[in-house]
Amino acid sequence: MRGILLSLFMPPTGLVTLAFIGLLIGRRRRLGGLCLWTAVIGLYLLSTPLVSHTMLVALEQDLPTTPPPGNPPGAIIVLGGEMIRTHDMPLGARPGPLTLERLATGAALARRTGLPLLVTGGLAHPTQPAVGAVMAASLKDDFGTPARWVEDKSVDTWENARLSAKILHEAGIQSVYVVTSAWHMRRALQAFGDTGLAVTAAPTPIDASLAPLATDLMPRVTSWLTAYYALHEWVGYAWYRVR
Repeated sequence: MRGILLSLFMPPTGLVTLAFIGLLIGRRRRLGGLCLWTAVIGLYLLSTPLVSHTMLVALEQDLPTTPPPGNPPGAIIVLGGEMIRTHDMPLGARPGPLTLERLATGAALARRTGLPLLVTGGLAHPTQPAVGAVMAASLKDDFGTPARWVEDKSVDTWENARLSAKILHEAGIQSVYVVTSAWHMRRALQAFGDTGLAVTAAPTPIDASLAPLATDLMPRVTSWLTAYYALHEWVGYAWYRVR
């Protein structure tokens, strides 16, 4: 239910919902026209790289990528993302593009530092395997870097942080690298804020902040996806501050 509500009301899809509301109210009524114009203008703005890319890049600034002095990380936590259902894999699913990028970053960091890996991600759906289990299989089979711990009960980033911290505290680890998408890192760090772990950000490659071009005002389908990620993170970041 939560996922359905997010899909219906989070922009840019939420703007389509708003347009339908405007049509139901009627274009000749002031409120209906306001809903329609807001939806159209919003959909255009979010479809431009100038707006969507700027919102995303703003999330990736000033991340704490240097370990704290005297308290070096003792493990690497890789946060799960999406999965893709498939019939040709033992678990019936494989990591999606975002999750694969995080796994590649985590595996490279593990090889460079020699630190053990923890993957975290619970059930996205009752009939599907846990994200953590799919990540662990991919680390072993695709990257040749097995995970030492698998956290497979969490349902969101907040629980990723708390359940992972519990596992690592029991192992005597107090400082970690956290690997996730660069635009997701700000909210992830907030989730880890009061877990008792010292956290160093190890994001996937950060998006470049480029000088705008005239073509950045032209609509692109991919910009809607970028805008969705950015808005989802900004809303989640605000909610975590309240939480």
